[in-house]
Amino acid sequence: MSSDHGSSAAAQSTGATNGHANGHARKTETRESVTIRFAGDSGDGMQLAGTRFTDTSALLGNDIATFPDFPAEIRAPAGTLAGVSGFQVHFSSTDIHTPGDDLDTLVVMNAAALKTNIKDLQPGGILVVNTDGFETSDLKKANYKANPLDDGSLKGYRVIRVSVAKLTIEAVKDCGLTPREQDRCKNFFALGLVYWMFERPLETTLRWIKDKFGKKPEHLPVLKANTQALKAGYNYGETVEILPVQYLVAKAQITPGTYRKITGNDAAVLGFVAAGQLAKKTLVYAGYPITPASAILEGLTDMRRFGVKTFQAEDEIAAAGVAMGASYGGAIGVTGTSGPGICLKSEAINLAVMTELPLVIVNVQRGGPSTGLPTKTEQSDLLQAMFGRNGDSPVAIVAAQSPVDCFDMAIEAVRIATRFMCPVFYLSDGYIANGSEPWKMPNVADLKPIEIAHPTGPNSEGTNLVHEGPPGEAPAKFLPYKRDEYLSRPWAVPGTVGLEHRIGGIEKQDITGNINYEPANHEHMTQTRWKKIENIAETIPELEVTGDADADLLVVGWGGTYGSITTAVQRAQRKGLKVAQVHFRYLNPMPKNTEAVLKRFKKILVPELNTGQLCWLLRAKYLVPAEGLNKVQGKPFLVSEIEAAIEARV
Repeated sequence: MSSDHGSSAAAQSTGATNGHANGHARKTETRESVTIRFAGDSGDGMQLAGTRFTDTSALLGNDIATFPDFPAEIRAPAGTLAGVSGFQVHFSSTDIHTPGDDLDTLVVMNAAALKTNIKDLQPGGILVVNTDGFETSDLKKANYKANPLDDGSLKGYRVIRVSVAKLTIEAVKDCGLTPREQDRCKNFFALGLVYWMFERPLETTLRWIKDKFGKKPEHLPVLKANTQALKAGYNYGETVEILPVQYLVAKAQITPGTYRKITGNDAAVLGFVAAGQLAKKTLVYAGYPITPASAILEGLTDMRRFGVKTFQAEDEIAAAGVAMGASYGGAIGVTGTSGPGICLKSEAINLAVMTELPLVIVNVQRGGPSTGLPTKTEQSDLLQAMFGRNGDSPVAIVAAQSPVDCFDMAIEAVRIATRFMCPVFYLSDGYIANGSEPWKMPNVADLKPIEIAHPTGPNSEGTNLVHEGPPGEAPAKFLPYKRDEYLSRPWAVPGTVGLEHRIGGIEKQDITGNINYEPANHEHMTQTRWKKIENIAETIPELEVTGDADADLLVVGWGGTYGSITTAVQRAQRKGLKVAQVHFRYLNPMPKNTEAVLKRFKKILVPELNTGQLCWLLRAKYLVPAEGLNKVQGKPFLVSEIEAAIEARV
């Protein structure tokens, strides 16, 4: 595994030199991995530049991991600290799990981007600065009293000063664009320069520009300008003397197959589409736009050819109601949101608990409470998913651990919901939802069909239809709450002759589904609903322990902390420390062997991007000495943070 620190320690001179355009020799260094961040104003196109660099690196065969970072304001004042947007990409010749800790290279387009990002650049790292973004007004907006380019504060870095904005305007002046449009091309100039620094070809991005802007005549000037800006940046790196070195990251050794770069939200979209096909059911997704879950609604809207139906509701309550209605009507109802939206959906989710209808609730978690940090990551909604409804209201909970895993866990959420006739929370977070990594596309034939709870029950004995009179003389009566061996009730679709029954939020009589207020019946039904959720554990994998079997310390994680924890544990093991790891993807119920696994270890460390929610559950349920490592900063864990916590405990 590669180190997720900056890779200067892994740099090796190949000894090769290339002929420089002005006659000087140029050296090439080979590196195992490199971490780059593009940062600038939210209108500077840093997300686009980072995405294009990522796609190029993926096509070259590098392993990749990305971390986009958006400002919370829709449009903060230009040049201010609040408006800085960044995109970090870690590309490697070995297997990696995170977008990196320390930066090898930082590209900043203005003073505010430097102010907010310089602390992450490792000593001796490369700092590419757009000097045109350091005018007096820019410095004032970034709260600089003196120009950092001149006061000696950057002497610990390899500073490369480039007049990006002016050089871009010079490169595109013949394209017929307005001055404002010319300035917007500077991200491609910066991208071209970085492509040269790390020996990335231009062809992939040039094709993208042509596909994006070559279809309409009115866009041809933009095509020409972006093309010329990209090439100008590359040629600038080729000709100036301040860049004597290029860096090369070789292809990664990966399992043969067909790969594509994918974000967590995109993987969730494909997972839900696949689930609908595997269940042979229409998938209906109802949502209300909210960051960072909106991309799932948008992505599924483009999947009509697979029978997917989407509905943008007027609010979160309506969205949950639509999804519930879809499930009642025999479709797979899915509703999606981020943290605050779950509060509004809670009553409808509770109705799904009582009626025992399949419902998938997507929560792409973000910083809270309330509006909180809408574009920053957090995983602080676990207890909300567990207990955020009135009464004893059990639901199933699954959590994706990486962008690629979002595909599998979306399918799992639908499988559990339709097999056990219950609501299922699918938890993701902003970090893995927006982050990307290579995905080896599965063989469709290898995906297992999803088993549906039918009126007769797929594994039940007998039937849910009974005769209350002489055979042939009285119509059969449907028993909507007669259960199979897992305690799942049948999924009875309205309009099906003979399956008429009462449904609603008032307590049901066991088996018949009639309204019933008897104390003993209510207790029985409450316990039955809990037991049904617990029975899900019979169909999910057991916890898998990786690392040293005789270790004293077990590091426990869930959701999007997987990459940082895994890398930290591997580093600790390379140092000779005895440490083991487990990671939860199923949180309610937890795997059957959870208690046995936890009680094998003297110490348990639980890193979470919250104040200790899984830790609290483990201590309460299993009475184990779990200790939390908590971070609530709107940022994912650095590998070094978890590594230090491990070293302090072994």
